[in-house]
Amino acid sequence: MTDFTEHHLDKNPESIEKLTLADAEWRERLPTERHKVLRNEGTEPAGTSELNNETRSGDYLCAGCGLKLFTTEMKYDSGTGWPSFFMPVEGRVATKTDFKLVYPRKEYHCARCEGHQGHVFNDGPEPTGKRYCNNGLALIFSPR
Repeated sequence: MTDFTEHHLDKNPESIEKLTLADAEWRERLPTERHKVLRNEGTEPAGTSELNNETRSGDYLCAGCGLKLFTTEMKYDSGTGWPSFFMPVEGRVATKTDFKLVYPRKEYHCARCEGHQGHVFNDGPEPTGKRYCNNGLALIFSPR
């Protein structure tokens, strides 16, 4: 597993420099399960992430590149079995439409490395009404 130390992280970058690697490089950096989710847009089984029960104060970083995507203040228990957030850190995720199922869904990725995080739905709590349903394997928790 990649270990992101403080000097590798941009806590609040002014602009986000893209991280682009060949698939072979991603395979070297990421364990198989993380690679499947982040690089092949896989989904981990519901209820399997340790992050579902994480309650400490901290930040949720992309497991591919270490970019801060969410904070504990944005997290809530959606009852879905995946870590869920009502909003990301501004400018840290990019969305696209996913047509893998019968109906279109809004998929989101890390703005730096384009690692697949999950899907966003319109059934979340206030103030946004959004549910960013994230794969736990796509995140690393960094306690404050």
